[in-house]
Amino acid sequence: MRHRHLVSPLASHLETLASWFPDAWSCRRWGGPAFRYPFTMRSFREDLQLDEMTSRGLLGESGELLGFGQYYARWGHCHLARLAVASDRRGEGLGARLIQLLAREGGKALATEACSLFVFPDNPARRLYRRLGFVETRPPANAWTDRPDILYMTVELERLEEAVGD
Repeated sequence: MRHRHLVSPLASHLETLASWFPDAWSCRRWGGPAFRYPFTMRSFREDLQLDEMTSRGLLGESGELLGFGQYYARWGHCHLARLAVASDRRGEGLGARLIQLLAREGGKALATEACSLFVFPDNPARRLYRRLGFVETRPPANAWTDRPDILYMTVELERLEEAVGD
């Protein structure tokens, strides 16, 4: 695979990312129910919670934004959030690479051996998550579970690295 790397997203990357969500449904499905739509670039940046979560853009060889994701500590895991790959680049292995790099960085930064994420059952990315070793798991007792329509999935970082390779 050609070299791809993560960076802290620039304003131009966030503008590209915002263009990937043309309607309220896609925006809220990706960003969560509190993500405002229509958004301005100011509200988009605010709703991304850039100060609360580590945000990374996956760049191509020419510096173009190919993917985006965030991570933060949740229930002892490196929790991945707001994962997205440019629609015209899906099927190239970018989702797996994005997850691998985010998990690797987040695992080290948060001193954890596992990752987690939430996903809608009908999201096509669920197949990718399973292929990478994620399994559906019950959230910890007394955890936020007021969305029975969303699945919680976890994976050990070692298993993820084996599944993706280099």
